[in-house]
Amino acid sequence: MELTGAQIIIECLKEQGIDTVFGYPGGAVLNIYDELYKNQDTIKHILTSHEQGACHAADGYARSTGKVGVVFATSGPGATNLVTGIATAYMDSVPLVAITGNVPVALLGKDSFQEVDIAGITLPITKHNYIVKDVSDLAETIRAAFYIAQEGRPGPVLIDIPKDVTANKHVFKNAPVKQIKRKKKAITEACVAEALKLIDESKKPYIYAGGGVIKSDAAKELTTFAEKIQAPVTCSLMGMGGFPGNHELYTGMIGMHGTKTSNLGVTQCDLLIVVGARFSDRVVGKVDCFAPDAQVLHIDVDPAEVNKNILTQHCMIGDIKKVLSQLNKELPTYQRNDWVKTIKELTHEYPLQYNQEGLKAQYVIEKLYEVTRGDAIITTEVGQHQIWAAQYYKYKKPKTFLSSGGLGTMGYGLGACIGAQVGNPESKVINIAGDGSFRMNLNEIITAVRYNLPIVIVVINNHVLGMVRQWQNLFYDKRYAYTTLDPDIDYIKLAESFGAIGYNITTKEEVVPTLTKALNQSKPVLVNCLIDKDDKVFPMVAPGASIEDVMIEEL
Repeated sequence: MELTGAQIIIECLKEQGIDTVFGYPGGAVLNIYDELYKNQDTIKHILTSHEQGACHAADGYARSTGKVGVVFATSGPGATNLVTGIATAYMDSVPLVAITGNVPVALLGKDSFQEVDIAGITLPITKHNYIVKDVSDLAETIRAAFYIAQEGRPGPVLIDIPKDVTANKHVFKNAPVKQIKRKKKAITEACVAEALKLIDESKKPYIYAGGGVIKSDAAKELTTFAEKIQAPVTCSLMGMGGFPGNHELYTGMIGMHGTKTSNLGVTQCDLLIVVGARFSDRVVGKVDCFAPDAQVLHIDVDPAEVNKNILTQHCMIGDIKKVLSQLNKELPTYQRNDWVKTIKELTHEYPLQYNQEGLKAQYVIEKLYEVTRGDAIITTEVGQHQIWAAQYYKYKKPKTFLSSGGLGTMGYGLGACIGAQVGNPESKVINIAGDGSFRMNLNEIITAVRYNLPIVIVVINNHVLGMVRQWQNLFYDKRYAYTTLDPDIDYIKLAESFGAIGYNITTKEEVVPTLTKALNQSKPVLVNCLIDKDDKVFPMVAPGASIEDVMIEEL
């Protein structure tokens, strides 16, 4: 049957099983939005307050559901407003398809009204991108985009479509969705045998798990693997939830703000098994001192990550779920009681701790975990609160901690919270924010109110840009250049003006009853937690230092 380009777009979305999209309309996408209007019974459109919020929402939807997030934007500024969200998804390997409109084909390259080369702009921050100039290419392009977004290491794909292409007609035929195959070609018998040999000869193995564990749905396989070889496990920020945070082998996060146990354990191990992680500079610290006595076994789907930052002795390139499943079949169960005992002793010697005087963010997050029993999806903005959320909330399941790790995008959390709540309507979804990050995209409260989403926004309010101030305090002789957030904002009135509910917390005694009340509401709630401006995130490793040189808070 002959359909317009806009109709083809909608039919392809249906073909891919897409029932939810996020976006903001404009002139260049009017034909697409007209078809969305006609198909609103099958595809739900979430209208955000800003295109960046829409992209973060699509990202949060994708991370929390495992599906592809879809975002629409118009040409020019609409498209460029997606750039930060696309870069965020690219750095954290999130499957996302961004569909932008553009000026008609004849006007491309002529500095037309609201024209921008969005394909050129996003080339370095997408897995692939397209500009479709002929309607006959549209359906296959969309199908390819969804496949590329999910295949191998996931990531964002952009499709730029001139307005006349959405109006032109072409014969459309449905096609079966191309199935994503888990990669395992490189996993030969010899490759497996070498890995088994390294594990067998090790007396002090340690597992460093990253976001790839979650992307490949390999959390169960990782738990089995760790228990079989009796290796302690540490996670990167992106790996939170990939291994149960309440498991006896779990030692907390690694790196700049990792636990002292994790950092010392990795430094002392003789075999470091890296699963779906990329050796970020925030994890490694001083390269020469990272796991100095260990052989490194790296398991990852992306060969580009192997030997990029840290040299390895052996690698296994393939889908993590497949690789771990194969190893688990071959592995015996080991007893490494002395090593496990050593790590447990370090855990008791160097627990996460903080000053208990007054209201502290750490206390709020601990109580949030207790009140929710760990059964919630947590999103965060970026800053001190983000690290506290990683340290003091125990993530028992994958896809329950959503945060901008690679790009460090302030303003990410609220959009992601909205997307996660849309994708998981039966779950409690909570955004932990700092007041600095929250200000960047707080307009998305309007979106939460519009769709009556029962999200909870916990603002850790210290009236400063906390993480930047911490660095100024420790490394810049307390020159607090432009990190104080004046004037003060009445966040309760702000929430109420948008149609949400607002609560203040100023004392420890108010924490549990207020959080309980907030979590029982059926509409958006903002909880404003007032803490001291000089509270700091510890443990901390100074930039450029070895990760074993951990600064601990003086109580």
